[in-house]
This record gives sequence, C-alpha cells and structure tokens, in this order.
Amino acid sequence: MNEKKCKVLAAEIRLETLKVIHSRGFGHVGGSMDLADLMAVLYGEVMKFDPKNPRWEDRDWLVLSKGHAGPVAYATFGLMGYYPMEEAYTLNHPHTHFPSHTDRKLTPGVDLTTGSLGQGASTATGAALGNKIDGRDSHVFCVIGDGEADEGEVWEAFHFAYAHKLDNIIYFIDNNGYQLDGPTDDILAHGSLAKKAEAFGLYTQEIDGHDVKAIYDAIQNAYAKKGVPSCIVLDTCKGKGATFAEPKHDHSSQPNEEQWAEALAASEKALEDIKNA
Repeated sequence: MNEKKCKVLAAEIRLETLKVIHSRGFGHVGGSMDLADLMAVLYGEVMKFDPKNPRWEDRDWLVLSKGHAGPVAYATFGLMGYYPMEEAYTLNHPHTHFPSHTDRKLTPGVDLTTGSLGQGASTATGAALGNKIDGRDSHVFCVIGDGEADEGEVWEAFHFAYAHKLDNIIYFIDNNGYQLDGPTDDILAHGSLAKKAEAFGLYTQEIDGHDVKAIYDAIQNAYAKKGVPSCIVLDTCKGKGATFAEPKHDHSSQPNEEQWAEALAASEKALEDIKNA
C-alpha cells in the first residue's frame, strides 16, 4: 500500500466531512470523523468500485450500519468522483440527496439504506450471502458502532454469517467507547467486543483504528482466512480531528461559528502537514 497517499486521503476525508456537516451547522461529527482512516484505506487501497457505475454488479459493498455517520461516506464518495463535492454540502437541507442517515435511493455510492441501528448488520450479511450464491468475487464491508452493538440483531447477524461460512464479509466495529447517552461502559458494558465476536466464530482482530497500515494489514489477513466471516475491532477516538468534538467525544455537535472556523483551520493545517511530511 501507499501509506502516505492513504494518510493524505484520510486527512482530506476529515476536512470534507467537517465541511459537509458545517453546511448545516450541526450534526454527527463524533462518529463520522473517527472513521476517516478506515474510509481512506477502503476506497484508496482496497475496494473495487466505479463512480460512473455505482450499481456495478461486481463491486465491493460498503454498508454503514451506523448510518448516522453518513457525512464521512458523503465526503468520501465526493472525493472519489461519485458527484461534485459541493453537492454534499446540502446535507439535511430541503430536497437534499444527502440525508442524515444514508439512503441508497438518494445518494450515489450508498449500497444499502441504514440508520435503524443493528439492521445494517443484517442486510449486509444478506448481501454477502447473495453475492456468494451468485458466485461473485466481491466483499461486503459493514461498519457497526460499539453502542450499536447493544442491539441483539448484530449478534444474530454474526451467528448467521458464521453458520453460512460467509468469508466474503468483514464487519468493522467502531470501538470509540461512547454512544448517544454517554460512555458505553456506563450504558451497557460489553467487556471485550473482540472476545465476544471471536466466541461467535468470527476471525477477529483488534487494532488501532487510526493506523492506516494496521487497517490495511488486518483486511489482508481477513482476505486470507477462508471459510469464516471476519471482524475487525477498531479502537478509535470519537470526533478524531475535530477540535471542538474530540476532547468531549461528542455524539452530535452544535458548535458556534468560531469553533467551526477553528476546527476547519486545524483540519486544513493537518492536511498540509501530512502532505509536506
């Protein structure tokens, strides 16, 4: 992999994610920003996709089960050329094609509609089964929040994927330690998510979710593991790169314009620093 190129892309995705949310002035900053490194690896190094043909049958699929993190997907798709980036700046505006939660009928690049937490894990698993039945050489990448893992439907999907030997799906758990109402340990403590996924029979790895090389290597390890589905637990910092959100691990942020200006300037500087490193 080209590690520097991937880091630059991650920084670009963070900056554009902030711009997308800033267009509305508030939104799900925390759980969007912490996925920029994963999105950079997937779309910069790993996935098969065609922006000119979003429904290409042999593409790899992304299912953002934590659908409220849509802004990071919209930023990534814009940078990949699915649409002019400026279109995504209509996030949550009247008649927009970029709603708060991802919708396959509205936004090019969105493979499955998500937002009701837990359901994306099920539909992604069904997509993986369908692709396997059709003999397609493609993968489904499903992103699940650690708070979302409170839902029993997530674990039913893992059980189903194991039983059907779906080695063409990789589940990513965004383990940032926070959910809507506070720390996950205070709401419904999971213990070790990695050990739980492993107990369901999934080939499981736990890594630094902001290390692009570690993410890439873990995906390659998962590719090499035949006959079982995979789970990669990403240890992340909620709000990573947003100066007003990262210290507080905000789930949904409503900063003032001064805070927005500071965050955008810091993100632009971070991008230049990485380019010049």
